[in-house]
Amino acid sequence: MKWCDLLSSDRTGDRGYTQEIDRPFYVKDSDRITFSHSFKRLANKTQVHPLYENDHLHHRLIHSIEAGVVGRSLGVAVGRRLKAENLIDSEQHQAVAGVVNAACLAHDIGNPPFGHAGEAAIGEWFAINFNTGNILLSTLSDIKRSEFLEFEGNAQGFRILTRLEMHRNHGGMRLSNAVLGAFTKYPTTCYIKNKTKSDYCGQKKFGIFESDISIFSVVAKSLGLIEEKSENGTWWRRHPLVFLVEAADDICYNILDLEDAFLSGDVDFGTVKEILSSLIPEYTTNGAEKKEIISSLRAHGINKAIYACVDAFIENYDAIMSGTFSSSLIEESKLRNEFEHIKHFSGQKIFKSSRKTQLEILGRKVIHNVLDGILPLYTDIMESGWNADKINPYNKRLSRALDLNISDINNEYDALHSMTDFVSGMTDRFALKISKMLSGSL
Repeated sequence: MKWCDLLSSDRTGDRGYTQEIDRPFYVKDSDRITFSHSFKRLANKTQVHPLYENDHLHHRLIHSIEAGVVGRSLGVAVGRRLKAENLIDSEQHQAVAGVVNAACLAHDIGNPPFGHAGEAAIGEWFAINFNTGNILLSTLSDIKRSEFLEFEGNAQGFRILTRLEMHRNHGGMRLSNAVLGAFTKYPTTCYIKNKTKSDYCGQKKFGIFESDISIFSVVAKSLGLIEEKSENGTWWRRHPLVFLVEAADDICYNILDLEDAFLSGDVDFGTVKEILSSLIPEYTTNGAEKKEIISSLRAHGINKAIYACVDAFIENYDAIMSGTFSSSLIEESKLRNEFEHIKHFSGQKIFKSSRKTQLEILGRKVIHNVLDGILPLYTDIMESGWNADKINPYNKRLSRALDLNISDINNEYDALHSMTDFVSGMTDRFALKISKMLSGSL
């Protein structure tokens, strides 16, 4: 892959776009993401702790901004190293940092309420209801069913960026191909992922819905991404900057989840201090307050992790550019053992805490209530020949009350995507409110 292609400023869906001299394409992309409604809603979406009253804990918006900051630092450092080795020029050096920053800002934009538990809840609802005999749900092909059964926030994010937000069905936010490529962590559909069963890191999950494969194909061709063809269809090797976006996310959630666990009282000071100190054994803290000590260790730990990932990117540069690198930068860095310990500890002590588990159960019930409540509306649209003007009076009132956009639904697949667009776009608190309304318990 070549940087002259990978940093393409072309915008799929906006062929008449011309760059502004004083506003680089990646700056405009960051601005479009930041000012979007979908980005703002991340302020009330779970990072780790659902519906928490402590204002100092992370939600998805703060996490995304912090990932953007770390991603920009990664991009600056990698860009400088590549420029020093004459692998990119000065303008491309700046673009690397800007593209990574924008993609990091957007990386969680498709996540539903209640975090990854929300993704699972959506998939579980479809697993239950595909077998109930409902006319709307029973006619969908197995290929398209799979992406609802394994609902994925990454694919929903690509849909938001390229279809739903701003220019609906006409390019979405109309971001640059470089940012869309760096955003797409899993450049494959659910069907192809399941059929191919590749151990390549970009096929661990899926990042493109069947409805959006034609859009990504144009993006991939513009960027010169490596294409893999099989009897089941086409998928692509990752854009090299995906690894920096992924590293920024890994650094932030691993380290900052520990800080949150201390602030929430789920993990004691001594334990968090010991774990964070393992990242920077050469650093000694003074006699500050506990919060300040943890904050200082967090900051120095992030800095150390950034340079460890930069080194890993440069050391694996040839494999990354040829599409054969199939790991994460954290896993290949000199801090891999320390981060593996953090992930194991978090999995056992933070992600399985009693309060978090209780609220995930609540979130599952909330999401199921909402989907149960809106299913009859979409079934009515189908039975009305996909003419929203002919649905019954109650469903018309319901669509107005929920501000549902049902004007462009023409088939069962569109209808189910409209349902998941609505549910996945909700904040935690709004989902709870609508669940109560649909249950008649306001």
